[in-house]
Amino acid sequence: MVEQTTSEAGNGASGQESYNFADWARRYSQHTNRSLAGARLALPTVAGSRDPRLLALVSQAQQWGMSLAGSTTVARPPRSAAAEETRTEHKPADERCQHKTPLGTKTVEGAESIRKNSGTDQNDDENEDRPTDGDSGRPVGQTAINNDAAFDFAYTGVDQVTDMREQSGTQAMAYAQEHMPILHQLMGQVASRHDLSGTSIAVCLILEPKTAVLLRELAQTGARVGVCCESGAVDQRVADQLKTEGILVQADASWNEEQARQGALDLLDQLQPNLIIDDGASFARLASRERPDLAARLVGVAEETTSGVRAFEAMEAAGALTYPVIAVNDSQMKTGFDNAHGTGESCVTTMQEILGSHCFAGTRLTVIGYGPVGEGFAKRVRALGAQVTVCDSDPRAALKAVFDGFPARNINQALPQADMAISATGVYHTIALEHMRAMRPGALLAVIGGIANEIALDQLPDFHPVNGRKIRSISVPDGPELTLLAEGDGVNYTAGGGNPIEIMDLSFAVQAAALAYLLDQRGELTPGVHRLPESTDRHIASLALAARGYQASQPLADHSHSWQVTRFDHEH
Repeated sequence: MVEQTTSEAGNGASGQESYNFADWARRYSQHTNRSLAGARLALPTVAGSRDPRLLALVSQAQQWGMSLAGSTTVARPPRSAAAEETRTEHKPADERCQHKTPLGTKTVEGAESIRKNSGTDQNDDENEDRPTDGDSGRPVGQTAINNDAAFDFAYTGVDQVTDMREQSGTQAMAYAQEHMPILHQLMGQVASRHDLSGTSIAVCLILEPKTAVLLRELAQTGARVGVCCESGAVDQRVADQLKTEGILVQADASWNEEQARQGALDLLDQLQPNLIIDDGASFARLASRERPDLAARLVGVAEETTSGVRAFEAMEAAGALTYPVIAVNDSQMKTGFDNAHGTGESCVTTMQEILGSHCFAGTRLTVIGYGPVGEGFAKRVRALGAQVTVCDSDPRAALKAVFDGFPARNINQALPQADMAISATGVYHTIALEHMRAMRPGALLAVIGGIANEIALDQLPDFHPVNGRKIRSISVPDGPELTLLAEGDGVNYTAGGGNPIEIMDLSFAVQAAALAYLLDQRGELTPGVHRLPESTDRHIASLALAARGYQASQPLADHSHSWQVTRFDHEH
């Protein structure tokens, strides 16, 4: 007999809806902003079950990048249905819901969340009123380093998980900090090598709790730190809190475009930064154009986006780049996780939050752009039942999509048939006016690539964006009425909480490593776009594995092959 879980409404209904990964993923992701990818799903007692609904849930979770928590056991399907599946050992009933961790025993039973780890039960009176992490039971704000139980998410009891969207800026920032151990360790290593007390660091990123953790970590090194952000990507509770902590904040959710631009210039003038962390290259390019003397004095810039790296490469080709840029986006630890998993996952669950948990089931959906973002999104919505078609102008990417099981079509063929069209390119006018004219009435448009006018909304005379609007109808001249999400901006950060906490922990760790590299190579790096050494990625990956209770394998000996030995050489 399989223990039942809560229904979509969370009211304990039984039957098929008890196995509802789509709803669980939406609720857990949106409430906590935690990354499902890379975590372990702790199911209730399921030993011996061959229920196809449960097996489908497990399959969906695994397609989203989750593994099963230590002792969670699901019966193997008949051999013909899963010839390649590994045999699973079934433990006695009194052991099935427990799994040992270095910090204690975790129990998953009914709506009960994971037991508090050793060392966190002290000072209960002091912590009584603080929001808790629904997984570990630990009061928020305690950085969890190498606590692998923090990566076990209970399938049951999702209603008991604190919705961090409803908490104060202080609480949301503390919660994010608790789940960003890799950045914490990297910044400690940077501070041990460099005295940053005379350094000024300007950050132009989406301003939300995870970015606040980065700003706090930078400030703790002794550097002067400031941040700017466009109004549509400002979490005002975070901006207000950071101002009280001595961070220079030039960002406000109520500002118009001109005020946001002036805020960025004010940050340059007030902070006089030596280092910049940029998103889309907009801030550094503004400095180059409007404050060229300041730009010429920069130690360097760390750029985290694909579109930003493209812009800096264009500047370099034109001879206009006067400072070194570290292409953080080209790090495998950024693109392979932030783009593919972070953006892919959070865009799916944000769209579910707007449209309903099962909005993708049976939907004809076209993904335009099959880079890491498009791929991560496409695979997740397919797991939720979408019929996905991929469009990409690069035949190599289109072929990869075909080998991943998606039909690849020309955009002019795919869009007229689509119920949803998702742009994942980061390229201006990916969905042009003529494309919109050919779409079906009521079809939905959304952007997950994230640059301005990735959809050609600037060609719609009656379109005037409103910050915070999640869904609206738009009228296409000589075309249909369409549905638009998040005013055509990146859906996950304008209508949701942005990329998950653990994903940004990795990305910001790469940012920290990029700053350290710029400082290490100060005076040696020429103006231009540079990449971090592979050893940086390996170091960050090792820290991330250890935090989750894993490790890379170690060879018994050096088995690297000598170039001097060929298959034609024989021992005599």
